[in-house]
Amino acid sequence: MATESRIKRTPNCVDSPYAGALSVGDARARIHTAIEPVVGDECVALRDALSRILYEPICSPINVPSHTNSAVDGYAIRGADLSQIGIAEWDIVATVLAGRPYTKTVESGEAVRIMTGAKMPLGADTVIMQEHVELRGDTICIGQAHRPGENVRAAGEDLAVGDTVLRPGKRLTPADLGLLGSLGIAEVRVRRTVRVAFFSTGDELRSIGEIIGDGEIYDSNRYTLYGMLTRSGVELIDMGVVRDRPQEIENAFRQAADCADVVITSGGVSVGEADYVTSTLENLGQIDFWKIAMKPGRPLAFGRLGDAVFFGLPGNPVAVMVTFYQFVQPALMKLMGWVAPDMPPMVKATCRFRIRKKSGRTEFTRGIMSGSADGYVVESAAPQGSGILRSMSAANCFIVLPHEQGDVEPGMEVEVQPFAGLI
Repeated sequence: MATESRIKRTPNCVDSPYAGALSVGDARARIHTAIEPVVGDECVALRDALSRILYEPICSPINVPSHTNSAVDGYAIRGADLSQIGIAEWDIVATVLAGRPYTKTVESGEAVRIMTGAKMPLGADTVIMQEHVELRGDTICIGQAHRPGENVRAAGEDLAVGDTVLRPGKRLTPADLGLLGSLGIAEVRVRRTVRVAFFSTGDELRSIGEIIGDGEIYDSNRYTLYGMLTRSGVELIDMGVVRDRPQEIENAFRQAADCADVVITSGGVSVGEADYVTSTLENLGQIDFWKIAMKPGRPLAFGRLGDAVFFGLPGNPVAVMVTFYQFVQPALMKLMGWVAPDMPPMVKATCRFRIRKKSGRTEFTRGIMSGSADGYVVESAAPQGSGILRSMSAANCFIVLPHEQGDVEPGMEVEVQPFAGLI
């Protein structure tokens, strides 16, 4: 009986050259275009505002500083008394501390000992640093090379009443809280928190605390997602593990879409017989795309599930983290209304090991970056398998190899995305 010389294959997500897959840049652009910031705001106490997104501009209700004051520890004098030809002498008439102003007027030839931040006395407009004077009992001697007005901070120099202090879209930092506290502002209006529902899919997955059987594994993806989402500042809805059964996945999708702005799954977005995520999404919502020309993390589904934004991440643990940081996190930033760069900055580093790479896809290699006398260098955080979280834990950066990049030889310069720049 005659036989065919070739086996017929079903198209799948590992076919080369990435048939139908979007570039990383195109995928980011499509996600960015498809979403808008969530609607809603609330007023919160200043202590509860850390990492929240500012909803409206904040204007200063006071001058900062509120009074003209000394920028250094020194002596307050009249600038007109400064000598341009030699050493001059002043009588010390008082000492001024911060919060305890001098109520008299400084006359010509008089000096007032003054501390940093203390209010400038009437009549004085100049402060000479204590290191630049010679103390002789109750008098001081000051030489040349000084100018009127030095070492004085004017009222409103940093902020005047009505000046815009912070603009909408700012993610509030510890410094911002201190700044607002210095203005006496007790509450701020911020955007409402983005709600994210997430779950893992797979019959082989077990939660921590359960006994694993033959062929089963503990679910790590929900813990990495929990960590990344928590640091992103969203409201979490952990829906656990959903088995690879169409009805269970459909029920989970409906429940998640009813309560969240974003739904994230891990696993089940390939083309296996038990990969039901994309087919369920097609029935209940819509898929924009599901393949990206990248490694790791090629199967990534993006679309809509009712009013919710949907991300179907791969099942491999490292691929989950790579796709989250490259696509989900920038999307969450826009949904929050956070006015920030789409991606954290990258730096140049000298690669100290060989990387084999094919053109036609963007690759994210785990690396360990450090400084040297000649700049940044990066080593491999081997091994690089997409299921090996140990090397992800050891790494402190991604080495980002662009779409058309070929092999990298030791000594070549590469672009590095430090983990410190990721939320």
